[in-house]
Amino acid sequence: MSKGAYSDHRGPSQRQLRVAELLRRRLSEVLARGEVHDPELNAMSITVGEVRASPDLKVATAFVMPLGGGEADHALEVLKANRSEIRRAVTKGLNLKYSPDLRFVLDDTYDRMDDTRRLLDLDNVRRDLETD
Repeated sequence: MSKGAYSDHRGPSQRQLRVAELLRRRLSEVLARGEVHDPELNAMSITVGEVRASPDLKVATAFVMPLGGGEADHALEVLKANRSEIRRAVTKGLNLKYSPDLRFVLDDTYDRMDDTRRLLDLDNVRRDLETD
């Protein structure tokens, strides 16, 4: 049975959570300070909503979104193109056994929250919630 980042019913370990949060903070700093030598990337304001670390801590998936959500696909392309330099900048100074492979995906958390709000605002849903 193969294990994904959170495939175990118990969820991520404390170690995974600690490393993921450490990587999230450091990735946010690297992007905010423009530590990568790509003017196109440095011109973007990118939010790092979450990082998930694999159980062996060798892969870290960063959930990102450019500020305002515009040109999200382009931002993802630029991040992927600079992945190795971002990886070096993020793990520099961190005391990790492995430098995790960084993977970038678009963060759809806000879209899902908006969808949920829209559903809750529907008349028939609101009516059902009020009767409970």
